[in-house]
Amino acid sequence: MAKEIWDALAMKRALTRITYEIIEHNKGTEDLVLVGIKTRGVYLAQRIHDRIQKLEGVDVPFGQLDITLYRDDRHDASLKQDPVVNSDELGVNITDKHVILVDDVIYTGRTIRAAMDALMDMGRPSSISVAVLVDRGHRELPIRADFVGKNIPTSSNEQVAVKVEEIDQKDSVELQPLS
Repeated sequence: MAKEIWDALAMKRALTRITYEIIEHNKGTEDLVLVGIKTRGVYLAQRIHDRIQKLEGVDVPFGQLDITLYRDDRHDASLKQDPVVNSDELGVNITDKHVILVDDVIYTGRTIRAAMDALMDMGRPSSISVAVLVDRGHRELPIRADFVGKNIPTSSNEQVAVKVEEIDQKDSVELQPLS
């Protein structure tokens, strides 16, 4: 049985707080680029982008990143190939920019590591920060989020499900048992 941790209003507040923290940490929006990790990270990054535009009057460059080819958990030998990703796929230039990687949940750290690998193949950012809606712990790699909506301690037999209006027809964060 799923347990709702956050409703739509709580998610909105958290994204607004994360937006303010990003602006404050970067001392404004100069050289800032938002990159959403597909799938739900893209929608969260878009919301942060829209809030920055409303607050600062600046259209911060925004891109989306598919890290499928960079995952280290791909065991099928036919799928193992040199990743072919270029900056045109991202849609923005990240060289010498402050990149904010946005995702819904950080768990083991492997998705963020794969995203960093992908970014480094596309350019050389001056810095990379990580913004997530939920940090559920259980890191396997020494990676942390710089901007966190909520820390939700979980057990290994639970999962955090972030639902977004654009895909799930509602905004919420739920704690679910693994099937």
